Amino acid sequence: MDELGQVLAAVSDPTRRAIIDRLARGPARVTDVAAPFAISLNAVSKHVKVLEDAGLVRRERQGREHLLQLHAAPLQEVSRWAHRYARFWNQKLDRLQAFFEQKEKKR
Repeated sequence: MDELGQVLAAVSDPTRRAIIDRLARGPARVTDVAAPFAISLNAVSKHVKVLEDAGLVRRERQGREHLLQLHAAPLQEVSRWAHRYARFWNQKLDRLQAFFEQKEKKR
């Protein structure tokens, strides 16, 4: 899988998106990241591993603790990729809006 595909796959899961949201507020220990989830620490660790493999999370060991930090650069590539299609969708939405405005005028 290419890097963009790996990042898109990583962020496709709501638990992983929640982990990213948490880490966007600052670095955190794995146990703190896992606390709000009704899943095991092992399951959260697997989600974190997917995020690490996609380059979205970096882990630093401090003794027995593992500190996680968001690395958002790969999300910029997703943004650039999606932005290429914004013109297409904006044109479609503009035509749809014009259609409804024209329909409203006929009433």
